[in-house]
Amino acid sequence: MIAKVGNRLTHVANGQIRTDPKASLPERLVTLDRELTDVILRHRPDQGAVEEVFVNKNPQSTLKLGQARGVCLLALARAGLPVSEYATRLIKKAIVGTGGAEKAQVQAMLGVLLPGVRLAGADAADALATAIAHAHLAGSNSLLAR
Repeated sequence: MIAKVGNRLTHVANGQIRTDPKASLPERLVTLDRELTDVILRHRPDQGAVEEVFVNKNPQSTLKLGQARGVCLLALARAGLPVSEYATRLIKKAIVGTGGAEKAQVQAMLGVLLPGVRLAGADAADALATAIAHAHLAGSNSLLAR
């Protein structure tokens, strides 16, 4: 979660929603929905942004990621938020300047763009990068990203 006032970006929050790996997929999706809804209600963003699914080497992983992404889209839409979607390469280009940037480069730029930010992990970094890309590309004031 970030806030934007003019050209200034401010870190609001970041984190990861963890589900029980022993739970069934439907149970894990319910947990994701419940936790994301809680975040939306707590922080009241005015927009959301989601990274588009890329195809992994493992088709099952791609399918599960797509289902989780669908839950995120649903939670944001159910809250009445406009939602934008961005390709991974576009996010990297908006943050680092090149669509082929490595995760470490993106995380380093997050530290420059949001001084003092403590990332809650790689997924939180990806979410903040998506939020920042959206803020740059769409002129948002407050944003939640997965």
